[in-house]
Amino acid sequence: MKDRAEIIKNYIEGYNRFNVEQMIADLDDNLIFENISNGKITDSLEGKDAFSEQAEQAKSFFSEREQTITSMEHFENYSEVNIDYEATLAIEFSEELKIGDKIRMKGHSIFEFSPENKITVIKDFS
Repeated sequence: MKDRAEIIKNYIEGYNRFNVEQMIADLDDNLIFENISNGKITDSLEGKDAFSEQAEQAKSFFSEREQTITSMEHFENYSEVNIDYEATLAIEFSEELKIGDKIRMKGHSIFEFSPENKITVIKDFS
């Protein structure tokens, strides 16, 4: 069985490569995904298929993107990962965020795991 660090690194590597199949390889079919910004849930999905669809759509938002793990800590049923994020926009999001603009931020993610080491919950905080 893969260990959690390997699973998380594979997921993030898939994200950085725009490779959705790699991202979803270790997800549970009943995955719950939440994106939380400034303490509020901005996106929420249930199911591996819904996550895969959203991840495919999101690929068009960026010409480049990279999550870099700065630390990883493991607990009984979950792991917490601190991340530096950088991306170049491929679409115009607003008057302030235009094509070609770079965005940089720090965040952290919580990955919860099943006994079979499948990712059951992803919570992204920014």
